[in-house]
Amino acid sequence: MASFIYNSFKQYEGDGTVDMDGDTFKIILLSASHTPDATHTQYSNVSGNELANGNGYTTGGQTLSNVAWSRTGATVKFDATDPVWTAATFDARYAVIYDDTTANDILVCLLDFGAVKSVSSGTFTIVFHSDGIFTKT
Repeated sequence: MASFIYNSFKQYEGDGTVDMDGDTFKIILLSASHTPDATHTQYSNVSGNELANGNGYTTGGQTLSNVAWSRTGATVKFDATDPVWTAATFDARYAVIYDDTTANDILVCLLDFGAVKSVSSGTFTIVFHSDGIFTKT
């Protein structure tokens, strides 16, 4: 599950700037030099710590597929297919999801891996929690 949801996203979700059902969401990987800050608002606030292009990673991130916004009882869930990078050689500490449809690419949430995760000539997969990327109750 997300370590936190960016403060500005909460407003943009509420005022309709972000369309959870219709917008395109991307996920990027960040290095250990990144300092998480819930007050960041847009992709440019975190892009300086994004992994470099190459070695199985493309700057700007990967588009999330099968994005779903669903409700069960009083709980709503934001989820997508687990992203996978193949033929990868890199180190990542964080992942950030952002809305690629909106102006300035609004940040949605940050996932903290808890430590640097490394891959060498292999597959790097982020397995989203069974409860989704994040939930609201």
